Amino acid sequence: MERILVSACLVGRPVRFDGRAKTVDDGPLAGWRAEGRLVPFCPEVEGGLPVPRPPAEIEGGVGGAAVVAGIARILTPEGADVTRQFLAGAHAALAQARSMGIKMAILKDGSPSCGSLRIHDGTFRGRVTPGAGVTTALLEAHGIRVFGEDRVAEAAAYLGELERTIRD
Repeated sequence: MERILVSACLVGRPVRFDGRAKTVDDGPLAGWRAEGRLVPFCPEVEGGLPVPRPPAEIEGGVGGAAVVAGIARILTPEGADVTRQFLAGAHAALAQARSMGIKMAILKDGSPSCGSLRIHDGTFRGRVTPGAGVTTALLEAHGIRVFGEDRVAEAAAYLGELERTIRD
């Protein structure tokens, strides 16, 4: 059975910066949860950040790949640099995925860690820009497909492809 790395906040764990969850418990996610496929993970908590914590954004909204490459930072509104914790969490997510043979993830879009299509622009004004978070960038660089919570149907199709490949 293929396992799926999933943002812990999407399965009801109150680990977001504001101490809340963003539970998505319908359709395929509910079925995958019942089957025991989901591996909940919060890169920010695993990287050493507390709950709750100040919000953080990627400087300049340039995306997680720039952070992984060491050319951008992740800052709080007060200017505290939390890049080290975000990178540690991303590497912990990759290690977890590798140790379990995970080939796909469903992560919370918009997050500086988990965003897959969009992240905040680094101004703390609520504006988003196309881009990926640090964990998504690292996972994808290592061949793990990442989907946001609004792309679960695509994720289900990809899971079907993975499982057909294994059977054939």
